Amino acid sequence: MESFAEHYGAMYQTVNRCLPGADMERIDRAVEYARQKHKDQKRKDGSPYIIHPLAVAEIVAEMGLDMEAILGALLHDCIEDTDASFDEISKLFGKTTAELVEGVTKLTRANFSSSEEQQMENLRKMFMAMSKDIRVVLIKIADRLHNMRTMQYQTPAKQISKCRETMDIYAPLAHRLGMQKIKWELEDIALQYLDPGAYERIMNYLSAHKEQDEAFMHTIQEKVTDRLSSMGIHNTTYGRIKHVYSIYRKMTTQDKAIDELYDIYAFRVIVDTIPNCYNVLGHIHDLFNLVPGRFKDYISTPKPNMYQSLHTTVIGNQGIPFEVQIRTWEMHETAEYGIAAHWKYKQGGAAGDEKDFEWVRRLLESQQDTDAEDYVVSLKIDMFDDEVFVFTPRGKIVSLPAGSTPIDFAYMIHSGVGNALVGAKVNNRICNIDTPLENGDIVEIITSKSAKGPSRDWLNICKSNQARTKIKQWFKKEKREENIAHGKASFEAEMKRLQLPMSALSDGELEAQLLKKLAFDNWDDMYAAIGYGGLTAAKAVGRIRDDINRATRAPVDKNTNPLKTVEDTRQNRHAVNGVIVEDIDSCMIKFSRCCTPVPGDAIVGFITKGFGVSIHRADCPNTVHRDDPRQAARWVRVRWASQDEQPFETTLELDCITRDGLLLDVATAMTTARIRVRELSGKDLPGGRSVFTVRFEVKNVAELEAVRNRLLNIRDVTGSRRGQN
Repeated sequence: MESFAEHYGAMYQTVNRCLPGADMERIDRAVEYARQKHKDQKRKDGSPYIIHPLAVAEIVAEMGLDMEAILGALLHDCIEDTDASFDEISKLFGKTTAELVEGVTKLTRANFSSSEEQQMENLRKMFMAMSKDIRVVLIKIADRLHNMRTMQYQTPAKQISKCRETMDIYAPLAHRLGMQKIKWELEDIALQYLDPGAYERIMNYLSAHKEQDEAFMHTIQEKVTDRLSSMGIHNTTYGRIKHVYSIYRKMTTQDKAIDELYDIYAFRVIVDTIPNCYNVLGHIHDLFNLVPGRFKDYISTPKPNMYQSLHTTVIGNQGIPFEVQIRTWEMHETAEYGIAAHWKYKQGGAAGDEKDFEWVRRLLESQQDTDAEDYVVSLKIDMFDDEVFVFTPRGKIVSLPAGSTPIDFAYMIHSGVGNALVGAKVNNRICNIDTPLENGDIVEIITSKSAKGPSRDWLNICKSNQARTKIKQWFKKEKREENIAHGKASFEAEMKRLQLPMSALSDGELEAQLLKKLAFDNWDDMYAAIGYGGLTAAKAVGRIRDDINRATRAPVDKNTNPLKTVEDTRQNRHAVNGVIVEDIDSCMIKFSRCCTPVPGDAIVGFITKGFGVSIHRADCPNTVHRDDPRQAARWVRVRWASQDEQPFETTLELDCITRDGLLLDVATAMTTARIRVRELSGKDLPGGRSVFTVRFEVKNVAELEAVRNRLLNIRDVTGSRRGQN
């Protein structure tokens, strides 16, 4: 069991090292206050609760934050878990510290695995906190990091839920704040619980090859150090194996075993000045063979999270490729601790440079007129994905999500520019407005006063959430009648597809119930929302589908005993493969490969020649001829039997926009949903499109729809359909 003295000593030393001149008397008062408030509380391992705030304060100090942040870390659970109040903490330790504690408390109460609407609200709170005082979120990340380090004391269910939450929210957030060291640790610990088998295999491999890897890295390090020292360039050079989750992603993306991977080595060369960074680059390319297309200059064009380095991939005499990152010491601090390395409170300044938080403002704006589920998915695109850097004709750098088009660029400049867009030039050449932009492109937008505004197709072309939000706002404001007509047509088509009666919408009592469920005052408002893209027809119908089915279900005859009716109907009937065939007992059953029905689907049966009854979904294209008199006698009524849930194989085909890493995203989504995948394959089509086929097991149609929704939330997955096995 960990002791108070051990953790207090570690925290004390870290604060003295990272924050020279810190007021230790004030810190000791905060430690004693927190210790008294938490005196009756224990950690899961039985140790005193005060150990957790001490560990969080140590992490915050390592980040290089200030006195108030350290005090906030020590007291961060007092308002949440004890009788401490904001006013009391404010009086004893200052208003700023109390506000930090209160801010962390609000984030602690956020449950990120809740419904989409609640998750959007919790994320909004986090971004609001970031825009007001970034230290709140930095303390929360430190809190999560220590909780992950002690995850072994949690129940298996809690381990899985917390690790998924970490991978979905906290690790990407640490990445967006430039805190790579913490991001890597969060990912590695989460992988240990989410896929323990893969984690153990990677660790065992690295352990078995440790001497071989160290020998290789020592050889490269010595060669680089000798060359640079002989040229009078003061440097610190070292090699490392990429972290476990990075290797795991490479194995999954490239579909290779770990012993087939070569680019798992990375070297860092840290020098004193920026000119020396470029000098070192020349020497590296002289010593080793350059891998074409693998050089990136993040010094002249920093990432939005302030990361700066030169990246190049080379191959040595051993034929093994490895990455070299070249940076100054200041850049290294930023790469390790991100925004905390540039903390302005040390100089008594503001919470951060306004441009550093521009992306936070954009995320807050983008939630307007956006469906909650879409917001949660799309903000991850804007916040967590790789960027592309392009230039305006005047040389200003604009950062956009990877794969962005001139449409995204135009709306990033101004909504008026986007709405007046009629064409674009990239590198002084006319191009299509759906052309993907590449790093270094010079983009010029051609506008016209007579432009009719954006097209609905732009919603499927643009990549940034900001552009999509502004396009939807334009349609909402300018095209209400058109939106209503467009939305109504989409809604009616979805109702027809699911065989739901439109007449249910005009039933007085039911109408009010359905509108309340949809959160609209009238049908025109809902149609308009579908029309401008704030809501999809599929989601709208999905929310009221069960209500309509219950309301339109045929009533039971009062003179009939419903239990007896069921018993009579089912007597002498035996389920085969979970299906009962009316009027035929104990026949051979097979599930059609053309539509792969699962429990919950409306189904029909077709008597085949020599193979029993083939089960089809009622909406299968192969059932359209069942009214043909020549085949009518071979179509029979079938239904699902009441049974213990057993897995059924089914298939989804996903329409996608081609991009690197998409197959991994699909595989990860299936893994986190705990779905057993039988087959996952993809093929590229002309025009930058791809089709992925996923064959997997589900227990019923409800689980299938949950999986389908999860897959449709992946960026660049544009549609899905039930496919063939």
